[in-house]
Amino acid sequence: MTYVVTDNCIRCKYMDCVEVCPVDCFYEGENMLVIHPDECIDCGVCEPECPAEAIKPDTEPGLDSWLQLNSEYSEKWPNISAKKDAPGDAKEMDGVTGKLEKYFSAEPGEGD
Repeated sequence: MTYVVTDNCIRCKYMDCVEVCPVDCFYEGENMLVIHPDECIDCGVCEPECPAEAIKPDTEPGLDSWLQLNSEYSEKWPNISAKKDAPGDAKEMDGVTGKLEKYFSAEPGEGD
């Protein structure tokens, strides 16, 4: 098992999870974070820290595509281990549906 970041992170990108991760397995895209599935130790401390409730265990049904996305982009994006400010419109974007299709960016973030 591993944890995955799902669509509600897109354009919310709260980073409370990054701060508590003991193994620094988060990677930063332009408008979301992902978890490297081979680095995640399945401790679960990140899941309750996410204000957008975007982090889920990959054992939940229907998350195969999110596991694939996390795996792919954790190889392309820079590592991040320190919390940064969320986007200014994060609260407005929290809970918006269809964010993957409408807003996902494959561009990397800044990382640490």
